[in-house]
Amino acid sequence: MFEKIRLAAACAAMLLALPAAHAGRTCEEGKPSVQAIERGLTLAERTAAALDASGQRVVILARAGQDLTKYGLRYSHLGYAYQQSDGQGGHVWRVVHKLNTCGTSESAIYRQGLGEFFLDTPWRYEAAWVVPAREVQDKLLPLLQDNVRAATLNTRAYSIVSYAWGQTYQQSNQWALETLALAMEPSATTRERAQAWLQFKGYQPTTLKIGPLTRLGGRATAANIAFDDHPNEKRFSDRIETV
Repeated sequence: MFEKIRLAAACAAMLLALPAAHAGRTCEEGKPSVQAIERGLTLAERTAAALDASGQRVVILARAGQDLTKYGLRYSHLGYAYQQSDGQGGHVWRVVHKLNTCGTSESAIYRQGLGEFFLDTPWRYEAAWVVPAREVQDKLLPLLQDNVRAATLNTRAYSIVSYAWGQTYQQSNQWALETLALAMEPSATTRERAQAWLQFKGYQPTTLKIGPLTRLGGRATAANIAFDDHPNEKRFSDRIETV
């Protein structure tokens, strides 16, 4: 557990400087409580300790920002966590991920510490990660450290249910998957090529069953929900394929 003085200082700083962006969580007005910040920082500390003990340099890190259990999903958002030198002989963990600007249909790529990553008032204070093969880590690490390369396949237009094989919109986990393709296949410098690589490797997107009333309600009330990029034959049979 953090020392009380250290934690109080961190809480005060975070209350003043939380970003107005989100992914995999709700986008509600208001600052998080001190208790929520403490829980987020505690989760970040425990995650850092576990990642240090793993001996890995790059992992795919997931958080539970929203309750998606009715769709059979436990986690809602992921990013790439990687080790970075702290300039003093040690290291820190950074997370590169895509976030939607609150209340809009736009997004950007962010680089954050673990504390920031877990300070979004998640539905459940829980983390999970997948360890890529060493060869994959070796290819991902230099890409993640390069701002230009990390944003190569980013599409600003954002939809939380963007079509897995479309290029009109892009949600956060879709960016992560397509960026993995770019790391493994340097010629995959467009989203179309990255998706072709994923299809070649056998990737299959998640299929959500979302009826017309839910689709209509979501599109009418949120700027970051769109279904017009999905093929008609799938959309009108309530099959939404997304990442």
